[in-house]
Amino acid sequence: MRKTFYSFPLLLFMLVLAPATLAQQMCAEITGCTPQLGIGDALLAAYPEPNVAPLFIDDSILYDRTYRKVPGNLDVFDAPGGNLVTTTGPGFSYVTVWQFEGDWAKIDADQWVHSSALTEDVLISRFAGVELPEDGLPYPMAWTLRHLRPSLTPGGEESDLNPFMYRYTRVSLYTYVEVEGKRWYQVGKDQWIHQFDVAKITPIERPEDVDTDKWIGIDLYEQTLIAYQDETPVFSTLISSGLADWPTNEGLFHVYLRYDRTPMSGAYQQPDFYSLQEVPWTQYFDGDIAIHGTYWHDGFGYRHSHGCVNASIMDAKWLYDWTHGEWDFEEGHGVAVYVYSTGEYD
Repeated sequence: MRKTFYSFPLLLFMLVLAPATLAQQMCAEITGCTPQLGIGDALLAAYPEPNVAPLFIDDSILYDRTYRKVPGNLDVFDAPGGNLVTTTGPGFSYVTVWQFEGDWAKIDADQWVHSSALTEDVLISRFAGVELPEDGLPYPMAWTLRHLRPSLTPGGEESDLNPFMYRYTRVSLYTYVEVEGKRWYQVGKDQWIHQFDVAKITPIERPEDVDTDKWIGIDLYEQTLIAYQDETPVFSTLISSGLADWPTNEGLFHVYLRYDRTPMSGAYQQPDFYSLQEVPWTQYFDGDIAIHGTYWHDGFGYRHSHGCVNASIMDAKWLYDWTHGEWDFEEGHGVAVYVYSTGEYD
């Protein structure tokens, strides 16, 4: 029998995942539950926040490089005040600065540019995922996707009576009510959030074709990633997958190539041209599509990429280290990566 992620009494399981009409009917049968919409104060007090372990934010990892954006054309010279080597065209471009010398910045061996041609240092996201308890979570967990104040009732307006929640706040989804076909999740006493404002962890059963002990599941609908050891979820985080024009493919894949740092570029001489000098903690699993660290945006939880699975630098490093050594030499591949969707975008 496979271990399930949500391990708690069936009655409570039904309360959490069932619509509030059933929750109200069942409330009288649960100690501490009051006859109100949602679950009662006693149960909220017994589990006030998700029992997870956030990754430690290590500044020595976040800032071991100096990244700068190239806002336009870039003249590259062979030395400070030296000969012009090349001129790059406009696009979505970032470089790594290795050294400053006066008004010059070294971006590679024998490649120097005017510092004024670059932006200031990139502000790197400090978001990071969570390690999950071995015995599972009593309620599904989610991250808020924007700054907000929960509504007092499902379908209501944001209320100043409720606490302000920053984007990336971790919440438990205690139960839900459907309003006009959309879910409103209870996240606290008289606190309700629309389903579009959260990204929840939705563990799945291990697919039959997954042939590695460690494997990674990527939910394109929720924009979440879960790392599994056999059947047990051990880590989860937010990601940014491919935009509609460059979708991340669904299916079962395997990591086949890994780099701690690697350049990425594409769409040369096209409006969506991009060039990233160093992309950290990269694991290719589907052609040119990889899971990798991302220093150029903080939009995790929303689609953002040309097909790759963007993760924060801390998350990508954790995944890179966690999958190290998981290699099938006979088959010539690493961990399985299963890409799926638990819903459809409106």
